[in-house]
Amino acid sequence: MTENMDVHAKLQATDIEVSFGATIALSGATFSLRQGEVHALLGENGAGKSTLMKVLAGIVRPQSGSLSLDGVAYAPQTPLDARKAGVAMIHQELALAPHLRVDENVALGAEPMNGPFLDRRRMADSARAALAMLGDHSIQLDLPASQLSVSARQLVEIARAIASGCRVMIMDEPTSSLGRKDVLALFDLLRKLKSEGYAIVYISHFLEEVWEIADRFTVLRDGKTVETHAVAAVSVNEAIPMMIGAERAQMYHRSERTSGEPLLELARVKGADSKLNEATLTLRRGEILGIAGLVGSGRSELVRSIFGLEATSDGTIKFASYSGWFPPAMRWRQGAGLLSEDRRDEGLSIDMTVGDNLVLPAVERVETQGWLMPKAKNDAANEWITKLEIRCPGPQATIRSLSGGNQQKVALARLMFCDVELLLLDEPTRGVDVKTKSQIYKIMDEVALAGKAVLMISSYLPELLGTCDRIAVMYRGRLIVSKTVSEWTEEELMLAVAGAADDTAEIA
Repeated sequence: MTENMDVHAKLQATDIEVSFGATIALSGATFSLRQGEVHALLGENGAGKSTLMKVLAGIVRPQSGSLSLDGVAYAPQTPLDARKAGVAMIHQELALAPHLRVDENVALGAEPMNGPFLDRRRMADSARAALAMLGDHSIQLDLPASQLSVSARQLVEIARAIASGCRVMIMDEPTSSLGRKDVLALFDLLRKLKSEGYAIVYISHFLEEVWEIADRFTVLRDGKTVETHAVAAVSVNEAIPMMIGAERAQMYHRSERTSGEPLLELARVKGADSKLNEATLTLRRGEILGIAGLVGSGRSELVRSIFGLEATSDGTIKFASYSGWFPPAMRWRQGAGLLSEDRRDEGLSIDMTVGDNLVLPAVERVETQGWLMPKAKNDAANEWITKLEIRCPGPQATIRSLSGGNQQKVALARLMFCDVELLLLDEPTRGVDVKTKSQIYKIMDEVALAGKAVLMISSYLPELLGTCDRIAVMYRGRLIVSKTVSEWTEEELMLAVAGAADDTAEIA
């Protein structure tokens, strides 16, 4: 049922309306969060989840509607106001200052002073106490944040919220860059925080994780609250139609495909300065080959070496008629395209427009005698905006203004515009909603049917099993086993990824 007023709410949003010009982001959204619970917020990219959370965190001010915290009117004008009231947002793109020390980051914005001077002893004590409360005694306080792992940086962000006295935490895609071990550690931490009365809003597109950690979930669609339920009362399969109106079985697209001649052949490829030890594989036209493996197993280094972003020290790479290692600019011209797992720093230029990003690797296609033709560029962009259902005002919209899922669609549209023969996809569905995932799977299927080829890295085993023709496993820099998808079960794949399967002979 749709929720109006929750008498048990610690934090309540009622009938929230937010518009950005002609774009309506929220239209009567209602949400409540109770003390000692994890409440998941679900919906497609563009459904209004991020906007609603930004309202709660003081980043965006609503045009109408009301907020209350502990039964008292709550109207933060800035994120600092929200933190002072006890509400902190932990963003998907972690917001630490990379050059500052751990203790300086924990105190950032609320630094303890001794007269006109920074009280470093109190700052260190506060950071140490917050990290100890989270069960971590290993992070060195004098280390710059840039030297921490992703999971450690996340702990520092949570410690900052705790040190500033926040009892409400908003977590946006907290597991998107974590391996399974770190995910389980985070869930243990969230259960600990719950038991101590903290209230946590949890945004994630990994639905299985939501059902593992959340108590309740609320679905937003087109800026409106659709339904709120206890997780225990609804299955994942029942929740998906609430978000997109489609059954889970319709997510995956795998047509009857026939593989052709080899398009990509690797023979014992080693990375010069990476975790890639040796990799041997053959990818044929008309085929989708999935690479499973733990974070740090060398998966990303594999596709980066193929695309020329990382140097190789040994082995051979043959793509189409080109043998050897080539830099990215050459790979684009040869017909290979990479969708990086880090779309913000590598995949897109976020301050440029959708149109500029889309045509950048093949700008000559929208030029006449060396002159860029704005109409040709916009026509090309509009074609892919329509085909991929990219939610944006048009080709002139900046990448920064788009949701994460729509940014990912632009990155994929660029590969399609360039008409590449080989798609190298590194975590292509990370941080995108169920409907967008289904669209990406459909594009992959169409690419393979057209006689091209896809090499996809994914940490999400169901999508590998649902979309690929073959799945290879990477373990400690080596491709150790490859089978057709029909030969794998999810359990066997998990064992192989962990290096615990019997069949772990290196691919010949």
